[in-house]
Amino acid sequence: MSRWLPPAFLGSLTAAALSFYGVSISDIAVFVTYIALGLTLPGVLVIRSFYGGARSLAEEIALGSALGYTLEVLTYIPARAAGMPLLVLAWPAGTYALFLAVPRLRRHWRGPAREGAPLWWSWSIALTIAYLVAWSAAAFYRTNALTWPALGLANVDASFHLSLIGELKHHMPPMSPGVAGEPLLYHWFVHAEMAATSWVTGIEPVVLLLRLSMLPMLAVLVVLVGMIAMRVMNTRVGALLAVVAAIFMAAPNLYLGSNGIFTWGGIQDAAWNSPSQTFGAALFAPVVLLLIDRLEGRSRRREWLLLAVFLAALTGAKATYLPLLAAGLAAVAAVEAVKSRRWPRPSLLALGMTAACLLYAQIVLFHAARQGVSISPFAITAQVWRDLTGRAEAPALTATVGLALLYVMSWIITWSGVLGLLSRPRLLVRPAVVLMIGIGAAGLGAALLLRSLHLNQLYFLRSAYPYMGIAAVYGLVVLVRASRVSLVKVAAATAAGLAAAYLIPVVCGVEIPQRPGQSPTLLYLPYIVLLLLVTGTAIALIARRGGRGFALTLSMIAAIGLPAEAHARALSMARAATGAGPVEAVAAPTEAAVPQGLLAAARWLRDHSQPDDLVATNGHCRWGFADRCDGRHSWVSALTERRVLVEGWTYTEKNWDRLRPGQQPESTDFWDTARIGSNDRAFLSPSQASIRRLRARYGVRWLVADERNADREHGIANYATLRFRSGDFAVYEVPDDPRDSVRRM
Repeated sequence: MSRWLPPAFLGSLTAAALSFYGVSISDIAVFVTYIALGLTLPGVLVIRSFYGGARSLAEEIALGSALGYTLEVLTYIPARAAGMPLLVLAWPAGTYALFLAVPRLRRHWRGPAREGAPLWWSWSIALTIAYLVAWSAAAFYRTNALTWPALGLANVDASFHLSLIGELKHHMPPMSPGVAGEPLLYHWFVHAEMAATSWVTGIEPVVLLLRLSMLPMLAVLVVLVGMIAMRVMNTRVGALLAVVAAIFMAAPNLYLGSNGIFTWGGIQDAAWNSPSQTFGAALFAPVVLLLIDRLEGRSRRREWLLLAVFLAALTGAKATYLPLLAAGLAAVAAVEAVKSRRWPRPSLLALGMTAACLLYAQIVLFHAARQGVSISPFAITAQVWRDLTGRAEAPALTATVGLALLYVMSWIITWSGVLGLLSRPRLLVRPAVVLMIGIGAAGLGAALLLRSLHLNQLYFLRSAYPYMGIAAVYGLVVLVRASRVSLVKVAAATAAGLAAAYLIPVVCGVEIPQRPGQSPTLLYLPYIVLLLLVTGTAIALIARRGGRGFALTLSMIAAIGLPAEAHARALSMARAATGAGPVEAVAAPTEAAVPQGLLAAARWLRDHSQPDDLVATNGHCRWGFADRCDGRHSWVSALTERRVLVEGWTYTEKNWDRLRPGQQPESTDFWDTARIGSNDRAFLSPSQASIRRLRARYGVRWLVADERNADREHGIANYATLRFRSGDFAVYEVPDDPRDSVRRM
């Protein structure tokens, strides 16, 4: 009975958090039922028939859920294209029928002999997931409301993601909902997953996006990272440390102040703001697990089919994962070829499958779009320079080199545990180790060699966190075992590292961004102190204790690096609490800037229009930024689930491609002056001709007017039929001939 306490605790905590932040009990119940019966259980049945080996029940559930997500998306795409989205249920229904009808498949309902997990492990995993739930509530739910107008202040990209869910609910293939006719060159499979879930459950997309959908994906990721770590290390203590590393890993921040580029870390930081990152991570983990089994000779041939299915889903899940996997597999193939002096067939076959999926994604799904990413070595240092110094000018060459070295050194510190494998060199050529180090090296390389205006290249590095965390912890475990150093001394060295991580920033006192007049050379002071401390400690311990000294040194360094993200948060909160300095404030509009009534107006339009109806609106700028227009406005398409003639164009490929040096994508003007002119004249100076033009030339059927910027008394209602008004918003229907509108009123 005690084994059910961890999941019962986790379920109760999750339900309480969701209920507190506005999710109804009925929505929670329906969502859990669909995930369990529509995704997880049929996925578990398939996993049992294709994937051998002993597993715990939690691991089976995680693998089954990951496969369920994969098959759900791959089924929904043709179902939506055929105009029958509820056919997505064909795959779980068909699975149940098959496993009931075929005699040799019926045994999988009972399941294989399971590997019993210790109770402490079950509690540890449950508490880790509970931390992510609590973090989600405190850091995301609290600031992202479900009701209007507070919903209008949600994360800047929330409306964009919500508009994509609406687009995927009603169209296949999808187009850009904010600019009618523009292709959607984005990894949209997670939005298809939420669209499918919304169709089946009836839950509003906004509730799925801002409250529900990421939670099971995070749970799947935590369990599978622990499972991969167990495969690699064969010790649950080490596996738990690897899970913790996956959550808290970041480059160490040794400054007083927030430093996002160094402390963007852990699987939770992008969990809600980037749904595609979380979805991709949940599907990538079983790929790594299957490859480790195959590359190390523990799998069966039928598992190649599972691998192919997961790789197919990764093509549109997140663009970062397949390139990283290709780099890791290329490293494995090279090492295996040198070691065995023959062609390494398993790794080359996996590399070929990955390359084929990568080419399909780039050519078919993304049309070779760059989305603002280009090759520009060390471009990230310019952003580091601005964050640390507060200066707008570009750094000099010496500063660029220095900051690049500083960034690389920081990640070497974080991943220093890998050096522990030097105590058993043959482990350095183990396929699982080479694969994970290859993934990590490719992630860091992409962060340093690519350029993106929104630092999107860091998602390559973020995607590698769990696997470099496993490799780093594995090295430490191997070294501690080989040196036979006592765990008490390891704990003492770890405590010394933690103390150093907190004391160095305080002692050096380097605040960022720097105050005017301060020398940029001060930025290197904390890291020089750290380097001297580490070097001196290493020399003293290794000279005196040999291998044990090396183990203690690495334990100390790892304590500085692996939980660096937590260090930075704790320092920032402590300084804010003591009045020593504020937590970094992010410019954002207040609730007063959000217009009233859009949610009600948009919902009315969604209920009284057809999915193919085209909408025009006079809102293009993010609320609160009209004086310096921020084009990331997608609320009309997000809430109406309809395509808009011109709303926000920031994330279209055409916008990215025309950026000039130094220009931000959200600050551009719309490229089609004729279209935007026709759109805006219908609201600013409405006439029979201006509204007829929208209908005749562009096919606009509805107008959603923010009447703070339109004339109620002398305008639109004379030429289009007012159908609904709520607060600041009105919905007008454009007749085939606008002259008919007056007679119909």
